[in-house]
Amino acid sequence: MARWQPGTRERLQATALQLFAERGYDDTTVAEIAAAAEVTERTFFRHFADKREVLFAGQDDFLGMFTTPIETAPADAAPFDLVRLALAASGAFFPDDRRPWSRARQGIIDGNPALGERELGKLATLKVRLGEVLRDRGVPEPAATMAAETAVTVFHLSFAQWIAPGEERSFAAIVDERLDALTELVHPVR
Repeated sequence: MARWQPGTRERLQATALQLFAERGYDDTTVAEIAAAAEVTERTFFRHFADKREVLFAGQDDFLGMFTTPIETAPADAAPFDLVRLALAASGAFFPDDRRPWSRARQGIIDGNPALGERELGKLATLKVRLGEVLRDRGVPEPAATMAAETAVTVFHLSFAQWIAPGEERSFAAIVDERLDALTELVHPVR
């Protein structure tokens, strides 16, 4: 088996996703993933702590995608504007060429209750972190928690639509549509 090949992490992720889809998540081992990707198990563990992490790697980047725009926004930005900035930044994390992988990943997660719980935990962590960042900026309660919850809800609904069969719009366009619907709900145009 070759060592230190470029793109090993991505190859492991693609191979694992394919094996999970073919054999099922629970019936696929790290050894099988490594062998199919033509690397050693040791190489696998250099990139991922376990096979779950193939699906959930990048948590810090995911959180940063939301928090960095809030942390760097103008000091006088309103809480809802901060939510918009965070969600607008998420479009870069979900380019159109990532959609097939995201659809397949979500199918694996939906088919395994433990992975579904892990995904919900990831979203719960995002809510907590967004609330902290908003409070650090001086957004008072309950507005900070409501803004954090709102951001995650809009993200979750947008992601579900983005990976829906037949959907071709960009993630950013779907986020904008959801935020516009929320704005209309809170402040209807008469």
